[in-house]
Amino acid sequence: MIAVTGAAGFIGSNIVHQLNQAGRKDIIVVDLAPEGGRGANLSPLEFVRYLDKEAFRTWLAEPANAGSLETLYHMGACSSTTETDWDYLAENNLGYTRELCLRCLDAGVRFINASSAATYGDGSRGYADDHALLETLEPLNLYGKSKHDFDLWAKSENLLESIVCLKYFNVYGPNEWHKGDMRSMVCKGYEQIRDQGKVRLFRSDRPDFPDGGQQRDFVYVKDAVAMTLWFADHPEAGGVFNVGTGEANSWNRLITAIFAAMGREPDIEYVPMPDHLKGRYQYFTRAEMDKIRSAGYDSPVTVLEDAVADYVRNHLVPGRHLGS
Repeated sequence: MIAVTGAAGFIGSNIVHQLNQAGRKDIIVVDLAPEGGRGANLSPLEFVRYLDKEAFRTWLAEPANAGSLETLYHMGACSSTTETDWDYLAENNLGYTRELCLRCLDAGVRFINASSAATYGDGSRGYADDHALLETLEPLNLYGKSKHDFDLWAKSENLLESIVCLKYFNVYGPNEWHKGDMRSMVCKGYEQIRDQGKVRLFRSDRPDFPDGGQQRDFVYVKDAVAMTLWFADHPEAGGVFNVGTGEANSWNRLITAIFAAMGREPDIEYVPMPDHLKGRYQYFTRAEMDKIRSAGYDSPVTVLEDAVADYVRNHLVPGRHLGS
């Protein structure tokens, strides 16, 4: 069997959907009570059992149960970059992840964990997924710290080569409606265009970046999931890996692609950067992808405009969840 934590969430539900597409239905899905948008993410998908976090913890503690798994995709975490309760993040994102990791290693289960590009901080130390550079990184928020601390722990325990920690960059795509302010700008931008006819972006407060010229590595969730699933079939590949496109694109290009997908001319309004984000805002991210490519992953990523068009026209406009 396969287990997916955070299965009612964004990347988790996309993983379950892609597994279903590949003919796999022997899946244990793990999440909080699947209400609202999260429940809608799960309802079209096929799996054999649903467990909440604590029930799964108890289930996995039984050696016979753990031994029945081949892979655990651990996507469950608090993903809010504005969360300020470190005790909560330390238990939920760090402690629980350590526990699941050790259980899987004891039972010979492939452990694939969601890390984050937030671990790279302001990017001044680059975006190389090199284990030797881990100690040099300084995340800008507590969410990034919780993910980074697990990576550091796994390295200190000499576990990195036996597991996979995936640093997801700016992932967007279907099944993210439930995320509120943490939704991608493709989702939020679509709604702004639909309701107001224009999109608001933060002005730049750095002279080396024009307004809307801040750049991110935007990766379509379908590509991110393809990379994630690849590691289950390649147990020889272990460690920290970036999941992105290897290309930095501006917010202006992303928003222009949304307007184009909706058949409209761009109308962008630039608003001041909020004070609480100044000094904590990433102006440039670009995943270095040599490591995953050298490991053998050779599928191309979807061109930004094509990915945005697919998301907008086939999911956002009809309001369709994956599998529905």
